[in-house]
Amino acid sequence: MKNIRNFCIIAHIDHGKSTLADRLIESTKTVSERKMMDTILDNMDLERERGITIKSHAIQMDFYRNGEHYILNLIDTPGHVDFSYEVSRSLAACEGALLLVDASQGIQAQTISNLYLAVDQGLTIIPVINKIDMPGAMPEEVEDQVIDLIGCKREEIIRASGRTGEGVDKIFDAVIDLIPAPKGSPDNALRALIFDSMFNSFRGVIAYYRIIDGTLKKNDKIKFVNTGASYLADEVGVLRMDLEPRSEVKAGDVGYVITGIKNAKEIKVGDTITLTNNPTKEAIKGFEDVKPMVFAGIYPMDNDDYEDLRDSLEKLQLNDASLVYEPETSIALGFGFRCGFLGLLHLEIVQERLEREFDMTIITTVPQVSYNAYMTNGDELVINNPADMPDVSRIAKIEEPYIRAQVITKPEYIGSIMNLCMDKRGILTNQTYLSTERVELSFEMPLAEIVFDFYDRLKSISRGYASFDYHQIGYREGDLVKMDILLNAEQVDAFSSMIHRSKAEDFGRKMCEKLKDIIPRQMFMIPIQAAIGSKIIARENISAMRKDVTAKCYGGDISRKRKLLEKQKKGKKKMRQFGKVEVPQEAFIAVLKLND
Repeated sequence: MKNIRNFCIIAHIDHGKSTLADRLIESTKTVSERKMMDTILDNMDLERERGITIKSHAIQMDFYRNGEHYILNLIDTPGHVDFSYEVSRSLAACEGALLLVDASQGIQAQTISNLYLAVDQGLTIIPVINKIDMPGAMPEEVEDQVIDLIGCKREEIIRASGRTGEGVDKIFDAVIDLIPAPKGSPDNALRALIFDSMFNSFRGVIAYYRIIDGTLKKNDKIKFVNTGASYLADEVGVLRMDLEPRSEVKAGDVGYVITGIKNAKEIKVGDTITLTNNPTKEAIKGFEDVKPMVFAGIYPMDNDDYEDLRDSLEKLQLNDASLVYEPETSIALGFGFRCGFLGLLHLEIVQERLEREFDMTIITTVPQVSYNAYMTNGDELVINNPADMPDVSRIAKIEEPYIRAQVITKPEYIGSIMNLCMDKRGILTNQTYLSTERVELSFEMPLAEIVFDFYDRLKSISRGYASFDYHQIGYREGDLVKMDILLNAEQVDAFSSMIHRSKAEDFGRKMCEKLKDIIPRQMFMIPIQAAIGSKIIARENISAMRKDVTAKCYGGDISRKRKLLEKQKKGKKKMRQFGKVEVPQEAFIAVLKLND
């Protein structure tokens, strides 16, 4: 065990984690030159297309120094704020972390956030300045920022380049010399922490774990502590580029187990694996259950696909433990699921993965956050869906979630960023100059305001130079109302939303205008109305398509034409009473992009 090192790479998005991981894998010849490719650990098409890491990826490498053999277990983590839960789970399986900082961009919001996660877990931090070969690199300035942040000495900071491989030897030396070997003993009762899992159509659920104590052998009878279920370990092994079977996996190792479980609910990330004949006395304190920030309804295009969508979500939840869902019904869309996400990018990724990996065609409703409603009779309700909102006369007050947002940017963009945050009902709480070229702004603002387009607008007004991170700080009372959209005087519950009273009129007008452009014309006029309770706050009309009924009349008396037009008018009136308005799928997607 003294020659095992478990470590991960943490950084802000796009600071070169996956590229540096490539160089580490290449140096240890873990993957042959023929199979080597860029960002080899990002195995999803979606990750390669977007150039971001969505899932944490573990790999075991062999390293030799002075004739001694070391086993290095590396976990590459995502950098985006929406996937910080992935990072926290990876940290639970490690003793050390490489803190990567881009030499041209310096310390950014997610660098600080991920560092705090690692420090809370008691990990050894190794600071690395990456991309020193870039034309705009400022290694001295960035070193000063790192020293201010973690209080290390200048000589402890490693300069490296993920592209050229410079500094990789120093990183290996630092990992071996500074990161402690795993504690625990192979002779104790088995205790292993499940930090990830995935579903394979042929082999069932594959659980990834880190063994804290004991030894896990092939054909051992194992038990999951939280669920209490017992299984036979059909195959155990370590995580190389592919799964590599072994006869046993010992304390300190990161590995996988296949038990033939076909039901996704029987395995839980954060659970402890032990042996049935020699169970452990205490479960490992893993990580807390995730708290979703944003809620949206996901419905199948065809109601017959409801069960398929349930199976797809179950399998996706195995691979993405931060996804939460429960069944719900909508008058407009039929049967579906209310899903909880960590942010808007997480929602987008889940949507794309359902379409690509499970071949599901789905409709997503307007994203919402969760509210607390206090009733006049003393009851307390949690509202995840505006359709569940009780009658206004029974509500004493409504509370909405607030966040503390950290924005790190250049001084010239302070004014426009402050305007954006004030526009989103934010309150500036702190402004700190990290250096002459970097300033940190702290805001307290409602989570509902950043759900839609905040991140995109922040990037565009700062020309990409602002980085953003947030965490929830509790609930506060707000003047919130439920806004409904009526099509032809019928409420479409999928368009209902909770909104601050001051913004309701503007939002309602935008929604009506957008729907007018998207909903196809019918043979009768369709009014689109935005309403708060019984008060209409915005309206647009989709004019009727008109058939020229008087075309066959040429010459003759005008009364004949009038008679035909009156008959048409009555028919349209009757149509409007009984006609149904079909809402195309684009309308639900367009509402998500109101400000484009």
